Amino acid sequence: MKATVVEARRETVSRSDAPAARVLCEALEYETTESLEFIDITDDVISVVEAAGIQFGQVAIFSQHTTAAVKINEHEPLLLRDLARTLRQFAPPNAYYEHNDFSRRTVNMNPDECANGHAHVQHLFLSSSETIPVVDGRITLGTWQRVFLIELDHPRRRRVLVNVVGTA
Repeated sequence: MKATVVEARRETVSRSDAPAARVLCEALEYETTESLEFIDITDDVISVVEAAGIQFGQVAIFSQHTTAAVKINEHEPLLLRDLARTLRQFAPPNAYYEHNDFSRRTVNMNPDECANGHAHVQHLFLSSSETIPVVDGRITLGTWQRVFLIELDHPRRRRVLVNVVGTA
């Protein structure tokens, strides 16, 4: 069966021919309080974009952790509970993970190492970063979209980089 070719609809949302780029990278720190915690960081990202003073470009939000993810989704409490339950089903904390076998594991160990294999496996289904276009000085999230830092491990301090690149 042959697919029908449909002409793609293209729309220029914004365009800038300004020669000089602006770049701003800020680190945001958060103290998480529980495992599988969804922290809405959208307003903080917006503040960094506003401080950068760009009109056209993009913002990348990056978690510097392998057990804390950054994702865009809807901030609706029941949905967030569904997402947390689904992640627990994919990688239950009480399942066996070779990563947690400290009698065999010999790399990337800390003196206070905890059993967090489940958090690494959950992170596999998520991501470390999101990139959002900036148009007319504003991030272009959809109606219900918000940016979340997702704690997959245990409560601790987390660091997120917000990197804005664009033109004024």
